Amino acid sequence: MMMQSPELSHCVTALVNAPAIMAFDFLSDPMALGRWSIGCMNTLHTDEEGVYVGRSLFSDAESWFSIDARPELMLIDYRIGIPASLVPRISVRVIPHEVCDLAENQCYVTLTSWRTSKMSMERWQALSATHEAEIWLIKSQIENCERGNVAGP
Repeated sequence: MMMQSPELSHCVTALVNAPAIMAFDFLSDPMALGRWSIGCMNTLHTDEEGVYVGRSLFSDAESWFSIDARPELMLIDYRIGIPASLVPRISVRVIPHEVCDLAENQCYVTLTSWRTSKMSMERWQALSATHEAEIWLIKSQIENCERGNVAGP
């Protein structure tokens, strides 16, 4: 059975007025994630190396994650779920200015997520809408770091 891609995955991109490496460093920082990820606010370290926990603004439930950052690809996988079985269901790709003929101090940031087979349509629509908001938070916070308005990673 073939499903339309909006039912299976969601992708949103922002033009960010900051160098790609600044965006990548920001998006690789688990403490910074706790300021823009609506499903995982106020990030804290856990006892397990590389695993972090935050709280969902929707349900106040704990959300666990780890970050697999690959600077050579400008790709970040966010592994989410329960600590014993985190899966890479959300990714970010930073596209440097040279790739798409942008200004030197610009890049694209693309946030992609994949729907699980057990996720209800209502939950999927909420997640997709959340990512539409989060890309604006990401853009704003990276650009504020570029201007020196807030502490970066």
